[in-house]
Amino acid sequence: MAISFVVGALCSAVAGYMGMRVAVEANVRTATAAEQSLESAFRISFYAGSVLGLAMVGLAVIGMSVIFLVTGQAHAVLGFSFGASTLALLAKAGGGIYTKTADIAADLVGKVEIGIPEDDPRNPAVVADNVGDNVGDVAGMGADIFDSYVASTVAVMLLGASFAETLQYQYTVIPLILCTLGVFASLLGIQFVRVREGGKPGAALNRGTIITCIIYIAMLLVLVFLGHVNMAIFWSAFVGIVAGVLIGFTSDYFTNDQHKPVQQTAKESTSGSAITIITGFSYGLISILPSILGVVIATLISFNVTQASGLPGVYGIGVAAVGMLAISGMIVSADAYGPIVDNARGIAEMAGMDHEVIARADVLDSAGNTAKAITKGFSISAAALTVLALFAAYAEVVEANGMAITISLREPLVVAGVLLGATAPPIFSALLMLSVTHNAFDMIEEIRRQFREKPGILAGTEMPDYDRCVGLAAQGALSSLVLPTFLAVGLPLLVGFVLGPDALGGFLGGAIFTGVIFALFMANAGGLWDNAKKYIESGKFGGPGSEAHKAAVVGDTVGDPFKDTAGPSINTLITVMSLVSSLFAPIIAVFHLF
Repeated sequence: MAISFVVGALCSAVAGYMGMRVAVEANVRTATAAEQSLESAFRISFYAGSVLGLAMVGLAVIGMSVIFLVTGQAHAVLGFSFGASTLALLAKAGGGIYTKTADIAADLVGKVEIGIPEDDPRNPAVVADNVGDNVGDVAGMGADIFDSYVASTVAVMLLGASFAETLQYQYTVIPLILCTLGVFASLLGIQFVRVREGGKPGAALNRGTIITCIIYIAMLLVLVFLGHVNMAIFWSAFVGIVAGVLIGFTSDYFTNDQHKPVQQTAKESTSGSAITIITGFSYGLISILPSILGVVIATLISFNVTQASGLPGVYGIGVAAVGMLAISGMIVSADAYGPIVDNARGIAEMAGMDHEVIARADVLDSAGNTAKAITKGFSISAAALTVLALFAAYAEVVEANGMAITISLREPLVVAGVLLGATAPPIFSALLMLSVTHNAFDMIEEIRRQFREKPGILAGTEMPDYDRCVGLAAQGALSSLVLPTFLAVGLPLLVGFVLGPDALGGFLGGAIFTGVIFALFMANAGGLWDNAKKYIESGKFGGPGSEAHKAAVVGDTVGDPFKDTAGPSINTLITVMSLVSSLFAPIIAVFHLF
């Protein structure tokens, strides 16, 4: 188990490192390619993003398969998942704190106080901001999806291992086969992502996702008929992938500047930052409903179809989560494209490239923001289904160790557990966002100090001290991770050992319910504020420098830690909590038997 833990953490780290390394190499190439055409720049940035997408799913499938082949035990793969999730928590939460510390400081001093452009090289925080995009959105988001991808597969493997001996091996291995098919579907789907000069990158990314889904569904049908697999597996995976796409497009509606929520928020920014924040906040709350409905429908259909076929219904819920995440190769490729084009745009501005190049980079960047929002909606919803399957796996492990588990709201200990679990995601979010504001405050003071003590920076005759801001962001992010990590790993153990397995079951339920709602709300509201700002910067409602733009910058500043720090880190939080509970369930069960 310990070796599996280390291997899981290493695989997640290697995937993130490869993605960051290629993203850094691709930033400059994309900016240079934008001098030639939109098509050329898009191709380079998307293919660079696909390195992370394909490395992530490849390492995950290879790691899980090797551990299962060597040990012959699904439970051993749980250690691999726990290692991946622990690293993902550090990468996503730490990366989110890093990137938003620099982003907020650079925007508030540069855009609002001084009135210089977003990626102006005179801003001391501009390099830390660009580095942060790679840390938070490439390595962090890659580790986050890696974690959900592995956890969903492990949950189904554990449930399959609890079947009768005649069914054990087949249904333990099926999730690995589903993931492998998803890798091939993503490889094929990536080839269809094309955009021509004057075309829309967002439409190309969406088209690639839909084609990948169609290829994957066709592969599932072949598997069912040639492999004599229960038809319920096909329907559960089919429902999962359809729900994932619908949830992704819901995020697209609420965060794309082609639709009413972003345009309305931009319009109301002419009335000041307070109205901007209230409007974006409200749309963020509304955006929860379609995604939750998608999760509910996928849960009910997969459960009932699987139950009717003679298999445990909860196994179908797990397969739906695997189906939703099976095309992660394509989804992460589109997500990693976002920070690459964001930095390409920054490089183009810092290097003083032609306005036409910056305009092309802006078109690519806007699609990247929406792609990131879709990925967040996708991963959060998949985490909800994954954690439901892990929840069932936890109960199976406890009962396998000779202790009956009863999770009823008529039991005071269970209610206590539910309330404690429901409190964990908001507290976790608060800790991360307070870390961002505290670190951003320090960096803002540093930027002001440099402008004050070195007037030549703004005059363009003196270079800013970029290293100082990079150091502040990195040190602040690392020192801020102690409490959030304890909350994720220590709190479930505390509840389990003090209050017992039933209370821990209630704790996981409470964390799932509030965690999914908080994560969806913050990811969508943050993406909406960001694109409302960009919509105004495109020339609408007064354009850059107008009162509407200043209000939108404030809204975007509020949304930054929402969408890039707290929101996407919550699904990692609830996954880590569930894995810790399943991993330590035998010890907790035995502890309370005596």
